[in-house]
Amino acid sequence: MFNFARKDTEFFDLFTENAKFFHLGAVMLDGLIKDPNKSLEQIEEILGLESAADEVNEKIISKLNLSFITPIDREDIYAIAGELANGIDMLQGALQRIIMYHAGHSTQRSPDLTKLLVDGTNELVKAFKLLHDVKANQREILDAVHKVSDYESRGDLIYRAEIGILFDDAAEAAKEHGASRAVIHLIKWKDILEDVEEALDHTKKVGDMIRGVVMKYA
Repeated sequence: MFNFARKDTEFFDLFTENAKFFHLGAVMLDGLIKDPNKSLEQIEEILGLESAADEVNEKIISKLNLSFITPIDREDIYAIAGELANGIDMLQGALQRIIMYHAGHSTQRSPDLTKLLVDGTNELVKAFKLLHDVKANQREILDAVHKVSDYESRGDLIYRAEIGILFDDAAEAAKEHGASRAVIHLIKWKDILEDVEEALDHTKKVGDMIRGVVMKYA
C-alpha cells in the first residue's frame, strides 16, 4: 500500500515535468510577444497547457496521499507542486490576455523581459532534474537558482523602465491621435507587462523554495 523507498524519484520527475510546462508557457509567451499575429494559431496549444499541467499536479497530490515515506518533507512537496501550478496559471493568463486584448505590436523591450522568463524557467527545469540527489548536485542546483534570481532582478529593472516609457509614449500619442487610442494602448500593455513581471517574480519564488530544500538536505 505504501511507498517506503527513500530513493524514489517520481516526485522529482513530476516536478520536472511541470517545470517543463512552465518553461513551455514562457516560450509560447515569448513567441506571442514577438509576433502577436500568431496568437490565433496557438489557441488550442495555449488552452491545453494548463490542463496538462493540472494532470501532473493531480499525480503529485495522489502520490503524496499514498506515500508513507517521502524523499523530502510532505509540506515541501505540496508547496512546490502548488507554486509550479500557480506559475503556469500566470502564464496562461498572460497568453490569454494578449489574445483577448488583440494587443498588437509589443513595447520595445518586452521581448527582453520574456527572454529572461524563458531563461529563468529553463534554469528551474535544470534544478528540478538535479534535485533527486541534493548532496551530489548541490553546487549545480544552487548555481541554477542563483541565475533565476539574477534574471528576476534584471527583469525588474526592464519592467520599471518600460512602464515609464509606456506612459511617456501614451502622453505623446494622445497629442497626435487623441487620448482614447493612447489610453487603450497604455492599459493593454501595462496589464501584459505586469503579467510577465509577476511570472518572472514567481520563478524566483520557486527557485527560493528549491534553495530551501537544498539547505535542508544537502
